[in-house]
Amino acid sequence: MNTPKSLEEISDLLLQIASLLMISGANTNRVNTSISRFASVLNCEVFNLTSQKTIILTITDNNTKKSFTRVKNIPPHKIDFAIISRISNASWNAISGQWTFQEISEKIDFIKEQKKYSKYITLIAVSFSGAGFCNIFGGDYLNMLVAFFSTLVGLFVLQLAHKKQFNGYINVFLASFIASMLACTGIIYNIGTNPEATLATSILFLVPGVALINSFTDLLDKNVINGMVRFTHGVMTVLSMALGLFLAMLIFQIK
Repeated sequence: MNTPKSLEEISDLLLQIASLLMISGANTNRVNTSISRFASVLNCEVFNLTSQKTIILTITDNNTKKSFTRVKNIPPHKIDFAIISRISNASWNAISGQWTFQEISEKIDFIKEQKKYSKYITLIAVSFSGAGFCNIFGGDYLNMLVAFFSTLVGLFVLQLAHKKQFNGYINVFLASFIASMLACTGIIYNIGTNPEATLATSILFLVPGVALINSFTDLLDKNVINGMVRFTHGVMTVLSMALGLFLAMLIFQIK
């Protein structure tokens, strides 16, 4: 059997898993549950304190009762539900198959190396969703076309700002402002039968749904600190969106 050399190796692996789940958008309870499953397979017990930016983890060997504590900073979040699902499935498979340390480590490396959708596919797909929302809100095909391009340009600005490593709330403000400016042209030139629907839906791609949902699930699971942090982050994101929309409407004198 391929066994780890020390508790330090196990703690590094569990911290890597916890960090990967957090940056992918998992709630706190899922993070705690997943690493507890992996720890049980390795005959260890884990105690951890997880926040938005830091994880403190203590692991104890069930045989020797020796403990090891390590702290890890969490990198910027990047939502990826596929990673959360794969790690959750891997944790159950590890228990049923009694995986070794090496098998768990190789599986996590494999999950990390999975290809993601390119930014161009994301741009097109999200833009079509923006156009679809416009149709749901009563927009015609011309309104949907304006919503498509507004969302496309707004998301492109957001991706570019992220690449430049600007503050996250500034990124949202810039994307909201640019998307709203383009949508406002539809109102100014009276494009389509319901140009107001274009303006209302052009910034929906910025709604922090994951942060707000996780905030409530964390609060329900009594992870109060993380719940409040995520709720505050969601509110700040919504305020940044609203500021960009308000400034665009102010420039075009739209009421």
